[in-house]
Amino acid sequence: MITLKNVTLRRSAKVLLDGVSATINPGEKVGLVGRNGAGKSTLFALLNGSLHEDGGDFFLPPQWRMAQVAQHMPETAEPATAFVLDGDTRLLALRLALQKAEQAGDGMAIAQAHSDLHDAGAHDAAARAQALILGLGFQVHELERPVNSFSGGWRMRLQLARALMCPSDLLLLDEPTNHLDLDALVWLEAWLQRYEGTLVVISHDREFLDAVTQVTLHIDNAQLTRYGGNYSQFEELRAQQLTLQQAAYERQQTKIAHLQKFIDRFKAKATKAKQAQSRVKALERMEKIAPVLASADFTFEFKEPPNLPNPMLAISDAAFGYPPADGGAPTTILRGVSRTVLAGQRIGILGANGQGKSTLVKTIARMMPPLGGKVTEGKGLSIGYFAQQELDVLHGDDHPLGHMVRLARTLGVDAREQDLRNFLGSFNFSGDMVQQAVGSMSGGEKARLVLAMIVWQRPNLLLLDEPTNHLDLATREALSMALNEFEGTVMLVSHDRALLRAVCDEFWLVGRGQVGPFDGDLDDYQRYLLEEARSLREQARATAELNNTPTATTPAPKDGREQRKASALARQQLAEKTKPFKRELEQVDKHLAQLGTERQQLEQRLAEPLPPTEIADCGRRLKACGDEIEALEERWLVLSSEIEALEAAHASA
Repeated sequence: MITLKNVTLRRSAKVLLDGVSATINPGEKVGLVGRNGAGKSTLFALLNGSLHEDGGDFFLPPQWRMAQVAQHMPETAEPATAFVLDGDTRLLALRLALQKAEQAGDGMAIAQAHSDLHDAGAHDAAARAQALILGLGFQVHELERPVNSFSGGWRMRLQLARALMCPSDLLLLDEPTNHLDLDALVWLEAWLQRYEGTLVVISHDREFLDAVTQVTLHIDNAQLTRYGGNYSQFEELRAQQLTLQQAAYERQQTKIAHLQKFIDRFKAKATKAKQAQSRVKALERMEKIAPVLASADFTFEFKEPPNLPNPMLAISDAAFGYPPADGGAPTTILRGVSRTVLAGQRIGILGANGQGKSTLVKTIARMMPPLGGKVTEGKGLSIGYFAQQELDVLHGDDHPLGHMVRLARTLGVDAREQDLRNFLGSFNFSGDMVQQAVGSMSGGEKARLVLAMIVWQRPNLLLLDEPTNHLDLATREALSMALNEFEGTVMLVSHDRALLRAVCDEFWLVGRGQVGPFDGDLDDYQRYLLEEARSLREQARATAELNNTPTATTPAPKDGREQRKASALARQQLAEKTKPFKRELEQVDKHLAQLGTERQQLEQRLAEPLPPTEIADCGRRLKACGDEIEALEERWLVLSSEIEALEAAHASA
C-alpha cells in the first residue's frame, strides 16, 4: 500500500501539505480533489517520484509498476498504432531482449524471450493498442496515420492511450478528460472501472469522479483528508463535518467569551487573581477550532440583455463546413440543416467527436460563413462566444486590463479604467493580476478572463464550446448557476454531464452530416454512444467477403407448413454460408494443436543440455512456431466473428 506519515511538501517557500498522513490500499480508485493551487499536482509529483517529501515518511511499494500520461506533446512521424504499442514497456524490453539474443545466436535466450513475449500478450498487443485508440475517438483509417499529423488535442489522446497500454499497478491520471468528447469519456469510464490496479485521478468532472472512484482525498488548507466514497458522497460527508465544526466553533466562542469576561473582571482583584490566572491558562490550553469561513468560491452573473429577439436564429437548408483552400472544393461537414433558435432556449449540442459540433457553433458565431442555405439572425442579436481554445480570442503577450480596454474600444463604449479594474476584480483578477501577461496564466485563469469579456458585452445568445475544460469544480458550479439565471438563450457543447444536466432542457444531435433533435436525456445518449461504438467495432472487424455476402430474403409464411419449410430453407442457407468458414476453422484448430505440441517439444528439448548448433536450430524453429501460432490465432478470431455474424443475422431474420 501507499502510505504518507506526517508528510510535508513545499513549493519554494509555500507549504502545500503540512504534516499530512493518509493510506491508499492496493486496487483502490482514488479521486484527488481540492481548489486550484491547493497542491494536487505537487502530491502527484511525490507519487511519481519527481519530487521528494520535505518532512515525514512516504512509502510506495518499489515493485509496483507505474503508468501516467506524458505531459509533453509528442513530435514523431511514427504511426499511431506503433506509438501507442510502445507504451507497453514490458513488451518493448522483451522485444529488445529477443533482438539481442538473435544477434548473438543464443538459442536459450531466444526461447526464453519468445516464452516471455507470449506471457506478456505479444500475440494480441497490436489489437489491444488499436482498441484503445478507437475507444478514444479515432477512426479506423487513422490507425496508421503519423502522430505529428494530428492536432495537439488528438496527440494528447494518443498519450493517454499509450499510458493505458502500459501494464501498471499504479495509474496516475491528471485531468484525463480535458481533451475528450463525451463519447470518448464514456468509453474511458468503462475502461477505468475494469482496471485492476490502483488508480489516483485528478479531475474537475463530477460525474466522471462519481463513476470511477470509491475513495476521495481532499486537500484543503495544507491538510489531506481521506473520505470513503465518490465525489458526491464526499460532498455530503464534508457538508456534515462543516456543520458540526461550525456548531463546535460557536460553542467554543461562547465559552471563550465567558472565560475572558471573568479574566477581565477579576484579574486586578487580589482575592480572585488565582482563579483569573487559572482561566488564562485554560484559554491557552484550549485547542482553537477554525471557523467555517464564508464561502470564497468564485461567483458571477450574466447581466440582463438589452433586448431578446425572437426567434434568435432561423437556419434554413444550410450547409456548414470549411471554405475551399488553394482553389480547391469546400469541405462540407453538415448538410440540410434547418433549425430555429428561440429566445430563452437552453440547448445542449450532442454528437460524437468529429461530427461537426464545433463547426455548427463556429458558423453561428460568425467565425465561418455557411457554405449554402440561409442563416437569418434576429434583429439585435448579440452573440457571446466561448471558443474551445481560449487563446483563439486572447493575446498571450497582453494582460486582462488591456483586453478589457481593447474590447471597450471595439464596441465603442467609453469606460473608465477604474471601472474596468473593478469589473475584473469581480472575476478574481485583483491587484497586480490585471497587469499579468495572459500567456503566463493558468488555463482556469484564461477561461475566467474569457467569461469576463463575454459577460461585459451583455449578449443575448451564448455559444459555449467546452467552457469547463480548465475550470475547477467550484468555478463550474458558479458557471452553472450563472447560466441558469441568464435570461437569454444558451447553446452549449460540453463533455461535463453535470453542467449539461443542470443547464439544458433540450438537446440537438449532430451526426452523420445532419443536425436534429435528440429525444431523450443524457442517460439515453450514453446508451446511444455505447451502441454506436459497438457498431463501429463490428464494422471494423468485418471482412470484405462478409460485407459482400448477399442477404437472403424469405417471404412471410402463410401457414405452419410454409413456416417450417421457410425455417428449414433459412437453416440450409445458413449452413451453406457458414460451411466454408467452419471447415477452415477446423483446419486452423488442427494446425494450432500440431504447432502447440511441436512448441512444447521444442521447449522441453531446450531445457536439456544440447550442443550450441542444436540450441540455435531449436530457437529458430520455436520462433517460427510462435509466428505461425500468432497468425493462425488471428485467423481463428476472424473466422469465429464471421460465423457469429452470420448466425446473428439468421436469428434476427
